[in-house]
Amino acid sequence: MKVLLLTNEYPPHTYGGAGVHVEYLSHELARLMDVEVRCFGDQKGKSGRLTIRGFQLDDSRFHCPKPLRSTLGAVQRCTAFNTAGVDAQVVHCHTWYTHWGGILARKNYGIPLVITVHSLEPLRPWKREQLAGGYDFSLWVEKTALEMADAVIAVSKETKADIARLFNVRDERLHVIYNGIDLEEYRPTKSTDALRKFGVDSEKPYLLFVGRITHQKGIIHLVHAIEFMDKNFQVVLCAGAPDTAEIAREMKTAVEKARRARDGIIWIDQMLDKRSVIQLYSHAGVFCCPSIYEPFGIINLEAMACETAVVASKVGGIKEVVIEGETGFLVPVAQMKESPFEPLHPEKFARDLAVKINELMQDE
Repeated sequence: MKVLLLTNEYPPHTYGGAGVHVEYLSHELARLMDVEVRCFGDQKGKSGRLTIRGFQLDDSRFHCPKPLRSTLGAVQRCTAFNTAGVDAQVVHCHTWYTHWGGILARKNYGIPLVITVHSLEPLRPWKREQLAGGYDFSLWVEKTALEMADAVIAVSKETKADIARLFNVRDERLHVIYNGIDLEEYRPTKSTDALRKFGVDSEKPYLLFVGRITHQKGIIHLVHAIEFMDKNFQVVLCAGAPDTAEIAREMKTAVEKARRARDGIIWIDQMLDKRSVIQLYSHAGVFCCPSIYEPFGIINLEAMACETAVVASKVGGIKEVVIEGETGFLVPVAQMKESPFEPLHPEKFARDLAVKINELMQDE
């Protein structure tokens, strides 16, 4: 048997939890069957029963508005996934960017379509800022793919409930399989060269954030919380890949304001390699995940595997990952019931994050 995995992210071009999951999934599946990964990028390789093939995009002839290039580029690559020929017995899609590829494979090659839902576009309305009209396409292609899929995998019970509420997916086709990581890789390390490289004092405790600069990840709320935090620890923000120029500017302004009030704020404005991130996790006093929408939150698994306590917002699949009082603290957040789902009381949310962070950091 052979499975075709379609993904926009795959190492070394990984910027989120979906890419991390697909990497580990592909290696584990390859123990059982032939696996071909088709992804966005220049990746190429073969190891045992696993084949990796990246598809690059030439957008030099794109004359559409810039925000549409991401959407139309995804359509072009998904089409290329299929024109390259498909000899797999199952196609398995990850994130809406590859759903068009799954639809084409199911219709043209007559093979079953499996989709793992890492997030749901109706619950990410801020993506319109990044994609413009392409956001409407993402809503359509996601709905079309999910409702025709032979099996839909939710990464948490909460996500399963969201799928059942938002889409016409029969319960017998809907399954929950949690994301996972490799505990042989994500484990505490004594190495500190990455800390030195980025100016983090390994002799002084620090709070850590790792993630993209998006409304979804709640990074701005964490930066606003800094003014309520004790000043006897560092704040390390490993945050890059902003969704838009506007949120990049918002982040820069917020960090500059926080730095005027205290020292020890280190902003690593790039996505780091796995080895460096594991070092940052391992030596952090607390890891914070302030997301306002999080179907699973694989970063919390990564931090806990490195034996670091977590302070996270009590939303989505995080509630199924972080055990209150045992592996961390969950911070409730009252949210708008409709788009954009932001906190109803953002200052209270920021203060509540700081209270739990301060409480844990006192033990460091």
